[in-house]
Amino acid sequence: MVSTADWDNPYWTNKQHVAVQLARRGHRVLYIESLGLRRPTATHRDLSRIWRRLKRGFRAPRKVQENIWVWSPVLVPLHNLKMVRWLNRLLLSFGVSVGSAMAGLKPRLLWAYSPLTTELFDTGRFDFLVYHAVDDIKAQPGMPREAILTAEAELTRRADVIFTTAPNLYEMHRTSNPETYFFPNVADYQHFAKARAPETAAPDDLAKIPSPRVGFVGAISGYKLDLPLIRAVADSRPDMSFVMIGEVGEGDPWTDASLLEGCDNIHLMGGRAYDSLPAYLKGMDVAILPSLANEYTRSMFPMKFFEYLAAGLPVVATSLPALSGYGEVATFCDGPEAFAAALDEAVAGGGPPLEKRLAAAQDNTYESRTEKMMAIVDRLWRKRHG
Repeated sequence: MVSTADWDNPYWTNKQHVAVQLARRGHRVLYIESLGLRRPTATHRDLSRIWRRLKRGFRAPRKVQENIWVWSPVLVPLHNLKMVRWLNRLLLSFGVSVGSAMAGLKPRLLWAYSPLTTELFDTGRFDFLVYHAVDDIKAQPGMPREAILTAEAELTRRADVIFTTAPNLYEMHRTSNPETYFFPNVADYQHFAKARAPETAAPDDLAKIPSPRVGFVGAISGYKLDLPLIRAVADSRPDMSFVMIGEVGEGDPWTDASLLEGCDNIHLMGGRAYDSLPAYLKGMDVAILPSLANEYTRSMFPMKFFEYLAAGLPVVATSLPALSGYGEVATFCDGPEAFAAALDEAVAGGGPPLEKRLAAAQDNTYESRTEKMMAIVDRLWRKRHG
């Protein structure tokens, strides 16, 4: 599995969850951590990651769960340069061979999240290639855009099957590959349903913040979140507490979050462990998705959407193309006045009923989606290999 996220990132995404689901189905997974597509900065976060990667990079793959081994490759993070991509390809080829042997694995299927997969890996050494397109990565800050455009077009043509998580991604790839399918992002329903359990209590650091509490969980990044909208709504509703759980600048070290500072009812909590998130959601009255409208978010299906619903929370969000079909379970609006009015209604108990919200979350789990994806993989595998 060629991931774009490190295994121990506190905010698990498709990559870790799909690896877990494949392992539970009996597959043995070599999980390759982030290849560092974004150009690094001199920030403490990036320097710490580089140092951590250097320490791990010369070790054997580590077993993190039953049937899952994680390998941290050491690469030169300047993928915009063709010579560097060539060098990284050699390093990865050697590392995959040695790492697989040390873990006792003989990989036959390549499950790719990185659009640079064909540039950095010899895909011909595998019997089957899956491209799981979960983001328009070239639209993220600091990415080697031209290199990604070229490599992703080649990956789209070569893949035996493509799974996409947003309608726009589906349209981008289906013209070049007829075996392209749309499966939206989903949630670990059982994990986030703990927020509704009587024995779950809100953490002390959250409980001391006055209610009603408006919650956001995730990366506080300038290319995804509408920071001026958050500040304007918070200013217009001083009686509400806006609780932001997540690292500022995660995935976008150029984020300027100064708009969220110096406002008494905006609480920047920092990151929290994945296991603790249901307890934090327990203490929220409403959850928000204040996304920007731009090139990146046109192809984004927020991971948090079904996680919020599984926790039983009403959801207020800005309009995103990928969420346009979910008007019965969430409230979508644009502009500070409409967003604030929607929060008023949600806090008062209005909006889509709880039963519908929970039903939508139960229909969109990692288990059910993996079952559907693997049915397609099995069919195409048999067609290709007999």
